[in-house]
Amino acid sequence: MKLKKITEDLIRFRTETGNSEEINKCIDYVRDLFDNTVYKSLYRNGLLAPVLLLSNKPGMEFDVLVVGHLDVVPAEDDMFNPVSKDDKIFARGSLDMKSFAAVGLNSLQYVLDEKLPLKFGVLLSTDEEKGSFGLNAFLTEYPELSAKIVLDVDVAGDITKIVTKCKNPVFIKLIAEGKEAHGSTPWEGIDANEKILQVLSNIRKYYPYYSKEIAKPENTWIDTVHFAKIEGGEVANVISNHCEALLDFRLTEKSTIDELEENMKKCLVDGVEYKIASSSHSVVMDEQNQYILQYKKLAEEILEKKIDFEYIGGATDSREFAEKGSIVIMHSGSGHGMHASDEYVEWSSVEQLAEIQKRFLKNVAKDNKTGQYVPFSVI
Repeated sequence: MKLKKITEDLIRFRTETGNSEEINKCIDYVRDLFDNTVYKSLYRNGLLAPVLLLSNKPGMEFDVLVVGHLDVVPAEDDMFNPVSKDDKIFARGSLDMKSFAAVGLNSLQYVLDEKLPLKFGVLLSTDEEKGSFGLNAFLTEYPELSAKIVLDVDVAGDITKIVTKCKNPVFIKLIAEGKEAHGSTPWEGIDANEKILQVLSNIRKYYPYYSKEIAKPENTWIDTVHFAKIEGGEVANVISNHCEALLDFRLTEKSTIDELEENMKKCLVDGVEYKIASSSHSVVMDEQNQYILQYKKLAEEILEKKIDFEYIGGATDSREFAEKGSIVIMHSGSGHGMHASDEYVEWSSVEQLAEIQKRFLKNVAKDNKTGQYVPFSVI
């Protein structure tokens, strides 16, 4: 399988989340990479984004499953034409994360070619950038989908880091009701915007403000919130009678939703209520797990350098599998500018990641064959 060509082909599909036409074309392209020896399942549910599952064997219980996505954030037209320069591919999706989706597809072909004795699959969602609602529906409809080991390739940035912790993303909506009046007579109205601002100020007593303009905290493994969206008011000279705000909380594994709700209740003022728009759970992996250590050792041998463990505030689709008890290995290649106009991936890191995956799969299959490894289906 020509890894670079597939990466560049995938990038050329303008799969911005919600662009159904291009997403469908991209899915067709991926399916056509494999012959009828590969099991191809395409999940569709109404207007939700489709989910593609490819595997070397039938069924929903996997020994190893690669998890990623094909959608990207919006970009200018020229960013969908990949440009190679000095071991870098500049393009939208080069780092997040079509190059690493290509690695997963490459691994599937390797399992097929080598006839490895394991159940292997590649799961690709198409609305990860806006909440993975399609994947969530798929997992709800097929709760039997499971994997002993999940290779999560959606943590791009540094191939010398294996992520062992991800925070829990919780989105909360604030809703304030007021009373409209002319802007020149505020004492005759109730400003819903003002009420939201009061609540946001109260929230900062529990969750401080951080930015590039402020010294970075020594410990960044802490709960944070940013005020993602604030909307209130229709015209300049009318007191706003309605205002809403969307808050993006990132909670460590030491914090609970109940604790967050207790804090929210303390921050509210009359006329303001809150709703949890969405929540998930943190991902925490045992750094001494035998498969994580085995993977780490292989990566160090191939890269000829030390691999470190790290924690990230972002969230990926693998959290659903971690909740089911999967061993999640979060690792991908290096690059810069995720979601930015200068996004690129270091191509050598993509090739290294592909080699790491192949070596790891070969070892897992060997353990499986000799009886040292217990297949998921009999756990």
